[in-house]
Amino acid sequence: MEQFTDSLQGLWVSFVNILPNLLGALLLLVLAWIIATLVKKAVVKGLNALGFDNRLVKWGVAHTVEDSHRVIESIGKVFYYLIWLFFIPGILSQIGLANIALPITNMFDNFLAFLPKLFGATIILVIGYFVAKFVKELVQSLLESLNVDRWISKYTQTTNQSAQHAAGPTPGQKNTIARVLANIAFVIILIPVLTMALEALQIRSISEPIVNVLTQILAAIPNILVAVILLIVGTLIAKFVADLLEGLLENAGINRFSHYLNPNGTSRLNLSQVIAKIVQAVIIVFFTVEALNAVNLEVLNTIGVAIISYLPSVLIGLIILGLGIFGGNALSAFLKESTGSSMLGEVVKYILYVLAVFMTLDQLQFASTIVNTAFLFIIGGLAVAFALAFGLGGREFAKHQLQKLDRKIDQETAKPSEPIEKTETGEKIDPLG
Repeated sequence: MEQFTDSLQGLWVSFVNILPNLLGALLLLVLAWIIATLVKKAVVKGLNALGFDNRLVKWGVAHTVEDSHRVIESIGKVFYYLIWLFFIPGILSQIGLANIALPITNMFDNFLAFLPKLFGATIILVIGYFVAKFVKELVQSLLESLNVDRWISKYTQTTNQSAQHAAGPTPGQKNTIARVLANIAFVIILIPVLTMALEALQIRSISEPIVNVLTQILAAIPNILVAVILLIVGTLIAKFVADLLEGLLENAGINRFSHYLNPNGTSRLNLSQVIAKIVQAVIIVFFTVEALNAVNLEVLNTIGVAIISYLPSVLIGLIILGLGIFGGNALSAFLKESTGSSMLGEVVKYILYVLAVFMTLDQLQFASTIVNTAFLFIIGGLAVAFALAFGLGGREFAKHQLQKLDRKIDQETAKPSEPIEKTETGEKIDPLG
């Protein structure tokens, strides 16, 4: 009986000793519930008062206002459970479960230690964003006041387009030169800001790769700017040289041969314009290659070298193709006028067309084996077809054409070598006496 009494007394003493901890845990539970509920209601009502539901619909996060209210309720629940997470370590410690609460305590300690870094990175981002936005608006206003779009349109577009853009960009026009340059300035300023914000977080596993990439981009920006300047200067020079060359060739009278480019009169293509555009394209290609080299990337340098090495073949191919078209049309017109046979002129023209195309493909080294084989098959097939047609089914036609040619030669030789003049009275005078 005495042992039972001692056990009850020990149990009572243990209960009395643990009672303050239990009361503390209960008080913490009640306090956590009250604070979490108040915070949840404050967050929900505050977001609704600020019109956050309409903003969610505007941003596309929610489709309707009812959906935005559900999103706000979810945000309130997130804050509700965060408050409970803050109180759970203390509650577990009060009832003697500190070992279970230790991981949660360490997590909150790390989170609280990370808060100043996060706050500093946020301040850097906010300040950097407003500075970049201020510079963007300043650059855009300055360029729009200088009407840079009109000047660039004047040198890079045709006369009709320049007349349309002479008054500057229209109010609804997007992606003008001023806005594009302003956005570039915005990005250039924002890149170092992002770098500093990531370094302020001090999360090496995340920040170091991103910072290295941003540093490389920042180091490449001067090269990119040089490349852009080269492209702009090259475009302006190419436009100036093309206009000058077109004017010189037009004044030299080269356009009188333009009808050989379009004998049917279906297009208004001028020979001076064609030559000027080719020269303009070549100049732009050279400046583009130099711009790629200025970026100083191995892949782009390799592409530039390949373009430059292939450019002579392209130019020679274009010359061959142009001479084939020009010569085919000119020879076709000559044969039509001299023989009166339009079929002969068309046949000769298309033969020269085909020959020029195959020579161009061979010059461009475009499947040389296939091109050469196809050309040989075409020539051989035409020769065999011509021989069979005249040898078997076209004997009478060939005989008739040869007799016609023989009569024409006889008529030409029978004409007098010099004309016979007439006197004022109408008498004929033989110049040979």
